[in-house]
Amino acid sequence: MSPRKAAAFFDMDGTLVSTNLVHSYLFMASNEPSIAKSIFSTAKGIAKIPAFIAVDQVSRLAFNDLLFAGYEGAFEDRLVDYAEDHFEKVLKPNIFPGAYDLVANGKKKGLRQVIVSGSLDFMVAPLARHLGIDDIITNRLEMKNGVATGKLLKPIVAGANKARIIQEYAQKHELDLLESYGFSDSFSDYAMLAVVGRPAAVNPDRRLRRSARELNWPILDVR
Repeated sequence: MSPRKAAAFFDMDGTLVSTNLVHSYLFMASNEPSIAKSIFSTAKGIAKIPAFIAVDQVSRLAFNDLLFAGYEGAFEDRLVDYAEDHFEKVLKPNIFPGAYDLVANGKKKGLRQVIVSGSLDFMVAPLARHLGIDDIITNRLEMKNGVATGKLLKPIVAGANKARIIQEYAQKHELDLLESYGFSDSFSDYAMLAVVGRPAAVNPDRRLRRSARELNWPILDVR
């Protein structure tokens, strides 16, 4: 029997790029078809930012519910169309310089490389192609007749759920988690990092930095 292969699992926002989910949401709002609707949607999105921050401190799942409700009524084909523009204007300019090195090192090790992100599939896919990432695990909007309902399809990729999703992914693809790597900047991804044998804190927030020091995890700065 051939040995099981390993993977590198990357969080996206704050780990590979300096943006976050709110940036993407505001980009969508500012690109409404009509100028009047664009101005209204952008102002509405900005007004929600304090609520986004407050809810995120309590529950990442509740944050997702609040944020993605803002996509209700958006047409699927329009969302897919502006995904490339979103990549060029929002994600690509904000890729951390060291992110390229992380991916390159993974390729040298022969790792299967996977982005695990609470962002949406059509937004993450262009970044994955640009970086040469093998696969993505992301959130997906529920669509009815080509229109977003504002709800996410399960499983929802957020917080501790990421650990379970990674375990299921590893089983499906016959990956050895003990030999696999995990990279994230946020303490909310603690469970995701703990489920792999080779975790690393990347540009970590205060809580993750403290935990990484206690557990002797590598601390990386790719900014």
